[in-house]
Amino acid sequence: MLQIGDLIWGLLFIGCAAAIQVQITPTQGEISVGESKFFLCEVLGDVKDIDWYAPSGEKILPNRPDIFVSRGDETMSTLTIYHANVDSAGIYKCVAKNGDKEAQATVQVKIFQKITFESAPTPQEFNEGDDADIVCNVVSSPPPTIIWKHKGSRIQVAKDVRFKIMDNGHLQIRGIKKTDEGMYNCEARVMARGEIDFRMIRVVVNVLPTIRARQSEVNATADIGISALLACDADGFPEPTVTWAHNNIVLETGDKYSLNEDGSELVIKDVKKVDEGDYTCIAKNKAGEKAEEVSLNVFVQPKITYLNNQTASEFDDQVTLTCEASGDPTPTISWSFDNRVLTEGEQSLDRNIVVRSHARVSSLTLKNVLFTYAGQYLCTASNSIGQDDQHMYLEVRYAPKILGRVTVYTWEGNPANISCEVEAHPGASVVWFRDGFQLPSANTTNMKIYNTPTISYLEVTPDSQNDFGSYNCTATNVMGSESKEFLLIQADVPSSPEIKLVEPFSSTAVVKFEEPDSMGGVPIIKYRVEWRLPGQDWIGSEHNAKDDMTTITIVGLKPETTYEVKMSAINGKGEGESSPARTFKTEPVRYSFTISSEVPPPIAATSMARREPSAPKLEVKMQDRGNTLKVNWIKQDDGGSPIKHYLVRYKAKHVSDWKPEIRIPHNSEYVTLSGLDWNTEYEVHVVAENQQGKSEPGIISFRTAVDPTTIPDAMDGGSGLGTGAIVGILIVVFFLLLVGVDVTCYFLNKCGLLMCIAVNFCGKAGPGAKSKDIEEGKAAFTKDESKEPIVEVRTEEEHTPNQEGGGPTEPNETTPLTEPDGKTVKDDNTKGETEVKNATAEVKTVPNEAPQTNGNESKA
Repeated sequence: MLQIGDLIWGLLFIGCAAAIQVQITPTQGEISVGESKFFLCEVLGDVKDIDWYAPSGEKILPNRPDIFVSRGDETMSTLTIYHANVDSAGIYKCVAKNGDKEAQATVQVKIFQKITFESAPTPQEFNEGDDADIVCNVVSSPPPTIIWKHKGSRIQVAKDVRFKIMDNGHLQIRGIKKTDEGMYNCEARVMARGEIDFRMIRVVVNVLPTIRARQSEVNATADIGISALLACDADGFPEPTVTWAHNNIVLETGDKYSLNEDGSELVIKDVKKVDEGDYTCIAKNKAGEKAEEVSLNVFVQPKITYLNNQTASEFDDQVTLTCEASGDPTPTISWSFDNRVLTEGEQSLDRNIVVRSHARVSSLTLKNVLFTYAGQYLCTASNSIGQDDQHMYLEVRYAPKILGRVTVYTWEGNPANISCEVEAHPGASVVWFRDGFQLPSANTTNMKIYNTPTISYLEVTPDSQNDFGSYNCTATNVMGSESKEFLLIQADVPSSPEIKLVEPFSSTAVVKFEEPDSMGGVPIIKYRVEWRLPGQDWIGSEHNAKDDMTTITIVGLKPETTYEVKMSAINGKGEGESSPARTFKTEPVRYSFTISSEVPPPIAATSMARREPSAPKLEVKMQDRGNTLKVNWIKQDDGGSPIKHYLVRYKAKHVSDWKPEIRIPHNSEYVTLSGLDWNTEYEVHVVAENQQGKSEPGIISFRTAVDPTTIPDAMDGGSGLGTGAIVGILIVVFFLLLVGVDVTCYFLNKCGLLMCIAVNFCGKAGPGAKSKDIEEGKAAFTKDESKEPIVEVRTEEEHTPNQEGGGPTEPNETTPLTEPDGKTVKDDNTKGETEVKNATAEVKTVPNEAPQTNGNESKA
């Protein structure tokens, strides 16, 4: 069965045999600018020619570059439009001919412009504050609608007057800010075709650099090898580059200058005076450049450029010393001589010393020259940044001048030096004479001469009275000569010291005296102190003489006893006369009374007890090392009982803990404390102890030296816990542990400190408690509010001597107390039948105030 299509083509073929038909495919065409497109012209029937005509009516010839015509076979022809433009639009016609037969067909070609972004560069950069014109050039046909977006939102020009969409589609931002920076979307739309396209444009806002000099002026000192740092800090976007210029010359890193990585710091090496001036710091980026001036002030330390030694003769009219110095600022020049500063103007009442200064020159004029003007003069040039010192020497030539003591004391057989000290310039020769004869002579074997550059010594060993008398020293130089007489005098023993006061104690006495009126011409070596009981032999001791010595302590005296004391002084010649004897009486021992606890009051026996010693007097002597000290003490009143030992303890004042106590033998007079902390204040207590107890402490404070190896900037540093803090923590922990144990003992065993408090203060009786503490030999202390004396009852265990055959004796420290029948008191309450012999009660009256106790003492 034939297909319908075949039938149609058959009919057409039959029809065409009679006529020519032309058809263009596609029947119409739309071409975007720049695109290419072809059209096919098909002919039905026999034809000879198939031609294409342009919209202008011209026949399109083959081989045109923009429009190309090609014939495929006898029935078709193709029109191709390459890279269409607007001029390519119009009606194109295809004409088929065969003899006189002709047929044609047309096609309308429309050319349209797609959305094309001709110019939308990214990024686009603007300077902050400028009116920015963001370019987005778009073409299309019909013309597109332009929409701008920023940060995902459409820009509403009605809401922000700074934004405006120009007629050409550009976006204008008036006074653009750094905050306006970012991505902008330029979107083009052609509503007729529903066509849309966009471009993302990055907008960069450049910020003009800001620049700030760290110091507008920098001061530096020249010629001492130091560098000067000039610095400026620049900011902006993009990051500005920093350069430095001086005298319109850009500076670069080299031997003289050094720049850091970002150029913000300029180092000028080995500053000289010529480096002074203004330096320009320049910061530059795309937005522009800014500059800041930094001034470098170069100062020059003073330097003395002229100062020469001078020579003059005594009694010249004048001599002038000149000192010149350079420096910036201009230095002030001063003179110094013999620890005296000489400044501008007249420096002496007699107007003989005058200083005059002008600019950088100073002169020191010395009028009526004296030999005392000779010596080293110091010229000092100083300004605000330093000073320079130089010495010069003024040489004054003068005749000899003889100095020294005129009188010399000695005795026969004792050598003595007579000193002739000579000041002269030039140096002088010295000759000794006696009675007109030069010494030493052939007849003088007991004289010798020793010379030094400035002193001549005549050593005389007197053999007889004839060797005492006058000796002459004569000194001579080119300027003149001078003579002086010296006297050698027979020395004598010193006169007697004067005893001003005797301050007695129970076993010692302090003798206060004044040194003798006459020393005998030679120093006192020793003092002799002698004392005795009236009518008995003198007992004496010698004491080496010391400077400002005014007291001597006598020891080993008996309490409440009258003594006589006298003193004499001893020098090299011998011992002088003794002072008149002075009588004094030692103090009695302070007593307390004891009463037998078992003897009825009417027949109570008493005994006298000696007392505690007085506090020692202390003094501190620094040793070679500044953290080692020697603490000396002077024994005071021993209380009538020999000193057993001394107890020493010490601590740094800023801590609370004492160092371990040191026990020193009774015959010692000092203790050495070593290994102390440097630069620390310490407190030392020394206590004397005898059989009766301890003295009040002798107290002294001192500060150790600064550690010579410590750097000062580091002395105040340091951290961590000190020894005192650690010990304190340990004590607190130990105390808490004791409290815990005590509480446990109280509840479990009914004992401990809490139990004791409950029994004594709360009236609660513990297990097995007895009501008679005195019978058990315990000490009971009573005190009420009636301001009565405190009574202490104590027991002492001692052996009872044999009482048989002996009458009653006076009780003392070692005598047992007995009952009237002569039997020893026994304690019947002791389970072990132990004898408590000589149980005594000591009664001592104390002041009404609460008793003061020391942690190391037990006093009633």
